[in-house]
Amino acid sequence: MFSRLSLLVSSIHILLLAAPPFTSALGTSCTAPLTTGTAAPQDPYWLETIKHQGISAFNPDPSTYQVFRNVKDFGATGDGVTDDTDAINAAMSTGDRCGGGTCGSSTITPAIVYFPPGTYLVSAPINTYYYTQMIGDAKRPPRLLADSSFEGKAVIDADPYMADGSQWFINQNNFYRSVRNLIIDLRQMPTTAPAIGLHWQVSQATSLINVVVEMSKENGTQHQGLYMENGSGGFMGDIVFNGGMNGIYVGNQQFTVRNITVNDAVVAIAVPWNWAGWTWQGVSINNCTVRIPLALPGPAHLQSKGQGVGSEAIIDAVVMDTEVFVSTTTPVNSSLGGSLILNNIVLHNVPVAVGVQDGEVVLKGTNDTTCIQSWAQGNVYHGTDGQPVFTQGSIPGPVKAGNLLDSEGRIFGKSHPQYADYALDQIVSVRSMGATGDGVTDDTTALQKVFDEYAGCKLIFFDAGTYYITDTLIIPAGSQVAGEAWSVIMGGGSKFQDESKPRAVVQVGEACPSNFLGITDIVFTTRGPAPGAIVVEWNVHEPVGVQGGAGMWDSYIRIGGAAGTDLQLAECPAGSQSPNCMAAFMSLHLTQGSSAYLEGTWAWTADHDMEDPQLRQINVFTGRGLLSESLGPVWLIGTAEHAALYQYNLNGAESHWIGLAQTETPYYQPVPQAPAPYSINKKYADPTFEGTVGRAWALYVQRSWSITLFGGGFYSFFQNYSTACLTNVSCQAQIFNVDDASTIQVYGFSTVGTDYQLSIDQKGIIDEASNPTGFQQSFAAWTRW
Repeated sequence: MFSRLSLLVSSIHILLLAAPPFTSALGTSCTAPLTTGTAAPQDPYWLETIKHQGISAFNPDPSTYQVFRNVKDFGATGDGVTDDTDAINAAMSTGDRCGGGTCGSSTITPAIVYFPPGTYLVSAPINTYYYTQMIGDAKRPPRLLADSSFEGKAVIDADPYMADGSQWFINQNNFYRSVRNLIIDLRQMPTTAPAIGLHWQVSQATSLINVVVEMSKENGTQHQGLYMENGSGGFMGDIVFNGGMNGIYVGNQQFTVRNITVNDAVVAIAVPWNWAGWTWQGVSINNCTVRIPLALPGPAHLQSKGQGVGSEAIIDAVVMDTEVFVSTTTPVNSSLGGSLILNNIVLHNVPVAVGVQDGEVVLKGTNDTTCIQSWAQGNVYHGTDGQPVFTQGSIPGPVKAGNLLDSEGRIFGKSHPQYADYALDQIVSVRSMGATGDGVTDDTTALQKVFDEYAGCKLIFFDAGTYYITDTLIIPAGSQVAGEAWSVIMGGGSKFQDESKPRAVVQVGEACPSNFLGITDIVFTTRGPAPGAIVVEWNVHEPVGVQGGAGMWDSYIRIGGAAGTDLQLAECPAGSQSPNCMAAFMSLHLTQGSSAYLEGTWAWTADHDMEDPQLRQINVFTGRGLLSESLGPVWLIGTAEHAALYQYNLNGAESHWIGLAQTETPYYQPVPQAPAPYSINKKYADPTFEGTVGRAWALYVQRSWSITLFGGGFYSFFQNYSTACLTNVSCQAQIFNVDDASTIQVYGFSTVGTDYQLSIDQKGIIDEASNPTGFQQSFAAWTRW
């Protein structure tokens, strides 16, 4: 996955190699299979020089709206001397984009704000607008240099504060942001200045990838790499923080972090609060005072609920020359709740592994080297015994399938491919080949022709746009697919109308082939009604010996609530039960012979209209979330929300790594009750609903083995759009079911509004009353035996 040594150095190490060699797909006519990039070292990154002809199909003026924006075209110099702030913010905001506190969300003003190599001096924040990707050159990452006179909250601000204290966006709805391939440098600012690299108050469909923040290492520094005080996310990975008072300061409902390094900070990672928790996978800390202080209580608006840190689950960490690995602000005991999970933690010269600030040492460290195999703090459960055992000590760790691990025994991870060494002649544009992306024209034939001819032979570039298809689009195994500002593939029409005969909108691979496959920056959706649409059917399996060879990154399944879907407020207001609002049969199906590496994959059925200025709620119906029948390996970092029957269903599945999984039950239920408006279909292993009182399952596990859930948050906030049920935790009776034949291991788990947190064969086992943790209920671990 990555070299542990490379994570400890202070310079940027960005994983920018081409994807593994793809072989030509069966049925294609190309004669030169794509095996590696051919760009010369001095060639510019292809994303800068490719012809940019992407459109926003539903923008009021799609012919003139500019999606791709090179900051130098707006006057930025990148010379490190000239103040480029105004030019960058002009590139960000031009085109009546969604932001400024006057627009809560919109999908019709997407943008890539691109930075060629250079050093860009800024004296004020770069305020990011909705639906934006900030992308630096992937071969020579540019630097954003904060001037010594910098004024403002952060160099990059994802949710700016206004003079009256309000913010541009509602933090829980701050979707569609990505920052990639940038170095943020605060070192010219005074050490005592409260400098922040990124103010990253975001929600789902967001990512930080290949980012470095450089801060002062002087005594008394007040610099912070990343500051997050709220939100509902999300994913970030392959990031480095050097110096500072806090490497990162992060409070959010839930988040997943993979491959993070903090060097020479006073506090590596400060966690003031969360609900479900954070999953930290692949962590390297070097020469810090404290690795993670867990704070209690949380922010002021949650203190009345005793809200602090619900759960922290940390796996595959190396910590060096640091005084304390984890500390809490108050002692943790069975009455306080919350949980901490440590797995495969290597400590070098870390005297205290877990302690209380200014208090007791809970777990001793070492001045030498030691490994924490598996340790927990919190309530632990086993089998059908519903009595919690408060634990501060070793527990059985997850039994990890070998095909989920890298060569060093850690959970495998793979970075978002960016094809940095590809030459222009290795890339084909779908618009150049005849597809329109205008959201109206049927692009099925044009797109299929591109895949039939170029799969496995060229990187297939989906210029920004909405590509409407009326029949199944087959993406052959061997394909490499890259979108631009989340290009949209939208299925609609008569072939997706029959619920009794579901049909894939996008079929990834045929007959379970073994080959490479990569998809990045695509949104999959439907135009309603489409009750028979399986939005994505995934059949491809990675080649033998090539982990993560079949994967998808920063790509989302979004159903309803956006322009062009015919599933918005006008058609599907809250309370409506119109059959025309049946939007999909299923979001994602991983078939038995498939494998999948899915990072930052959010399958969301819209609960509100993203184009509505008031963000009013809507009734859009998706039958099922993610069904996995894969025998593995499957790595799943993402969320599934608001499907009628379930968010996740594992049926006959094996070798799955899931972390962190966050779900929400549909807000309209139990009006109608699950499974309505859909019917049970046993061919697709649909669950039953005896114990849920008409509510969707978050996770339903049937005859499945070697499954690890390392971080989970399953929420039930509403009954028919009313939150009154939260008062006595009665929104849902059961939410997570495991059958008696399955083996699944659960760590760092939380629920909201649910009577029983875990059930076996639909008999409630873990009662929420044993695990109060502020707003949510949390326990540390449950194992089958």
